[in-house]
Amino acid sequence: MRVLAKVCGLVRAEDAALAASAGADLLGFVSHPPSPRHCADLSVAEPYLDRAVLVQVADHAEAVLAMARRHGFRKVQPYLPAVTREAGIRSLREAGFYVLLPWSDEAGQIPVPADLYVWETSAAVTGLAGGSGQGHAMAFPPPGDFLLAGGMDAANLPERVLSLPSALRARFRGADAASRLEASPGVKDPAKVSAFIRTAHALESA
Repeated sequence: MRVLAKVCGLVRAEDAALAASAGADLLGFVSHPPSPRHCADLSVAEPYLDRAVLVQVADHAEAVLAMARRHGFRKVQPYLPAVTREAGIRSLREAGFYVLLPWSDEAGQIPVPADLYVWETSAAVTGLAGGSGQGHAMAFPPPGDFLLAGGMDAANLPERVLSLPSALRARFRGADAASRLEASPGVKDPAKVSAFIRTAHALESA
């Protein structure tokens, strides 16, 4: 099965075009003003809505739903508080959205159903909701198919995948990278983006 490459934290139209032309399967556009990867103009995603993912930090799913509908996204990666997470994810899926659910590498999470999980470093470790550039111990896996995230780039991706326990290899579907593919915060490095995508596609999932 083809390994998916998700390039996240896209801000500029030229970077989105670069990632798309290099073969990225998923393109992440962040809606979170405190982040250096906040995409203030989500119209840059419009040419790629078949693979664009709205990555949004919000208190309620309604805000994600409204933003996604406004800009035509069909895939969402919502960062919701624990108290609204389960109901919010359910409502987004019922509305027809493909949900990539952030899954922190930490114990005690409710196994909320999703279409795909993004297994990333805990915000308790990084102080950030995603996009930290820090790896994790891969100790608390998500309950379904996942993208491996957290400090990913072409250099470390093969080793990280090989270190997955064999039981988890069947659920590995791809990799997600953002900050390690940059020349500066919010600005992608073409060589790093292309190398990451090529490396991901050279791998095989179970």
